[in-house]
Amino acid sequence: MSIPFQDYYEILGVDRKASDKEIKSAYRKLARKWHPDLHSGKDKEKAEEKIKQINEAYEVLSDKEKREKYDRLGANWRAGEDFYPPPDMGDFHFYTGTDTTGSGFSDFFEAIFGGGFGRRARASRPRGAVRGQDVEYELELTLEEAYRGGEKTLQVSSNEVCRACAGTGFEERSFCPRCGGTGITPSMKTLAVKIPAGVTDGSKIRLKGQGGEGFDGGERGDLYLKVRILPHRIYKILGSDLEVEITLRPEQAVLGDRVTVPTLDGPVLMRVPAGTRAGRRLRLKGKGLPYRGGRGDQYVLTKIDIPEHITAEEERLYKQLAEFKKGV
Repeated sequence: MSIPFQDYYEILGVDRKASDKEIKSAYRKLARKWHPDLHSGKDKEKAEEKIKQINEAYEVLSDKEKREKYDRLGANWRAGEDFYPPPDMGDFHFYTGTDTTGSGFSDFFEAIFGGGFGRRARASRPRGAVRGQDVEYELELTLEEAYRGGEKTLQVSSNEVCRACAGTGFEERSFCPRCGGTGITPSMKTLAVKIPAGVTDGSKIRLKGQGGEGFDGGERGDLYLKVRILPHRIYKILGSDLEVEITLRPEQAVLGDRVTVPTLDGPVLMRVPAGTRAGRRLRLKGKGLPYRGGRGDQYVLTKIDIPEHITAEEERLYKQLAEFKKGV
């Protein structure tokens, strides 16, 4: 009787020549994505099935001997195809019958590797202390929050060791239903985070011991908050420099003036030189964002406002100026 072929490389989304590190990374990413506790209803049922496939694929590809045996089947099989043990595999031993041990592995796995194998056989062995995973989160800040610093409350999720299976991923002879065989369960916690003044976009804030829980007494991982400064309604961020736009009346641009300009430190008076044209950039030195060893500048981009409505007196003066220009 045939059984469906399992393409373990396709399940993990890796190349057949993938390194152990690439396989482990792919497994972790998929295990987080399809963790049953992150889904509900029909999606949860789908996630439970997916996590079984992912665990089985990792069980084979993360084990050197199992991977070598699996690779001997060749690369011509396709997922879901009817698999019949080839008659010309020499010393390659196939097992008959289906899974009667309740291991949670597929018939294909049992046919290739038999019963009594798998991560469940290793789960009872002491592993020693293992440090928890580091976690990275995106921390959104307004420009003012990044500049001034302060305290911000946020909720983050982290991985905790599954209490049902003690992190082994198995209960008796089957995958742990609580964690879906991953050995971890997600949890949410609220943190009050101190934001250092002057953090920049893309910088990271490390919170020691706030990452994933360790195994067998291992220390917790760290939480890294990657700063993302949100777009601002008036400032444009150019590295450590800022740019803001101001509007001048025609007479201010022609004759010059002192105008009020917003900065992160509060409004300041800036001199506008006579004859300023639209699009000119004026500099306020040291009014930008802090950087190591200094502070950026703030640039003021000028535009000229042509009034839509003018008084009769203003119209008379503009006409007088026009007549004057004609005679020049």
